Amino acid sequence: QVQLVESGGGWVQPGGSLRLACTASGFTFLNQTMRWYRQAPGKERELVAAIGSGSTLTGTMDFTEGRFAISRDDAKNTVYLQMNSLKPGETATYYCQFGLGYNVNWGRGIQVTVCS
Repeated sequence: QVQLVESGGGWVQPGGSLRLACTASGFTFLNQTMRWYRQAPGKERELVAAIGSGSTLTGTMDFTEGRFAISRDDAKNTVYLQMNSLKPGETATYYCQFGLGYNVNWGRGIQVTVCS
């Protein structure tokens, strides 16, 4: 059974940092491109970052402005999202995901709240 479990969320002040983790099971993790998405209240879910198999290709969306970094540890079946200089508008539920088309798998999400 495929499982993606996010952790590391919580409350942080503007300008602060958080490191999210997504631990996977039930599939061959090292073969998969892993992605982080987020969904703010009243907004559509959006892609934040992605990392390919073997970490050969990584990318973050332009809105992260170099503040976020995605990484993976295949020995631990875990993908990370390091978020620095967080802004209030980045309050959202953050999701881990892999797969394409009709074969997409999502974690349950983890809440990140950025406020004073």
